[in-house]
Amino acid sequence: MSRTGFPDTGIRAVRAAVFTAVCLVLSAGAHVLLSAGPLPYPPLLAVGAAVFAIAFAFAGRERGFGAIAALLVPLELAADTVFTTGQHACYGQAGGPVAGPLRAVGLDLLCAGGDFGTPLARMTASGASPLPVAAHPAAPWLLLAAHVAVGLAAAAWLH
Repeated sequence: MSRTGFPDTGIRAVRAAVFTAVCLVLSAGAHVLLSAGPLPYPPLLAVGAAVFAIAFAFAGRERGFGAIAALLVPLELAADTVFTTGQHACYGQAGGPVAGPLRAVGLDLLCAGGDFGTPLARMTASGASPLPVAAHPAAPWLLLAAHVAVGLAAAAWLH
């Protein structure tokens, strides 16, 4: 502890790194399993950098459940949006590679360098839809509720 009562920078960085690693593995792994498509690395790294920066900034003192939940629920929704956008940009809505003029304007940089979760995506892609409720009109609301529940559970864990 420093003289001000806040944890040292090294401890904060380690706590933020562990939290980031757990969040990315769980969030990206679940996203790959449910979408049956791999994630390109740049969106994964962007979400990781944002989660680390926010976790490092908030690791300085104890916060209440409400403050943590107010941060984590939108962060969970934003991470899902970035992952989904990255998948659609690189693989299209149907999961195939995107070709054409978008590749010429730099999209190849976003999609280059391998994919996270390719074995998981292959495992869930063989067969039926990973989300059997996908055709149901309430599916988007169920997914939103799941994301909010995950954010609240993470907030409870951190609190």
